[in-house]
Amino acid sequence: MQKLAKREEEIMQILWKLEKAFIKEVIEEMPEPKPHYNTVSTIVRILSDKGFVGHNTFGNTHQYFPLIQKNNYQKEAVTDILKKYFDNSYSKMVAHFAKEENISENELTEIIDMIKKKDQ
Repeated sequence: MQKLAKREEEIMQILWKLEKAFIKEVIEEMPEPKPHYNTVSTIVRILSDKGFVGHNTFGNTHQYFPLIQKNNYQKEAVTDILKKYFDNSYSKMVAHFAKEENISENELTEIIDMIKKKDQ
């Protein structure tokens, strides 16, 4: 699966949230300053060419929807980060976040509980 550019991923997050949307609806969800309609339209067409987005046609306009599920892209992205930055080691990745104090002791306990439940 291809990696998305920052703006592409931003638009995909909106499409995953809305499930289907016209360009104007995508723009409404974007932070200020809002990009130009043509910019968003071009990015959505690129996403379509990459196979991330499909569309339904209504006259001269298109309603877009994601073809790739968010959890599938998320899994690929995390796997990529794991390989690139943590030698494919989940323990190194968790240790990094714990060291940077981005994970509290309670969150670590929750992670351990999730792992235990998965193994049952």
